[in-house]
Amino acid sequence: MDEKKKLFWVKILHTVIWLFFNVVIFYLLYAVVVNKIDKWVWICLGLIVMEGIILLIFKAICPVTLIARKYSNSEAHNFDIFLPEWLAKHNKTIYTSIVLFAVLILIYQKIWNN
Repeated sequence: MDEKKKLFWVKILHTVIWLFFNVVIFYLLYAVVVNKIDKWVWICLGLIVMEGIILLIFKAICPVTLIARKYSNSEAHNFDIFLPEWLAKHNKTIYTSIVLFAVLILIYQKIWNN
């Protein structure tokens, strides 16, 4: 398989993982907003913490990006994922903000609405 095809499949994998974490993050946000704090909220938080630990270990670079780097020397933020350039560039900031907002709502719900 040539390098372009390998990069294509890495981009597919990275995009699928990104979509999965979108479901996780937006379920978390939905659940805390409607005060439906169930086991899935805690599973979502666990997955997000796991992702955070992985990013810490890899110095804020997704391991899939490191794999993709073997097949491209592009400087584009979206060289390794099927996202618009602006979203790939600001992905961590946007989703970290959403998660922190959801966690603040969760704290509020657990302290003042129980």
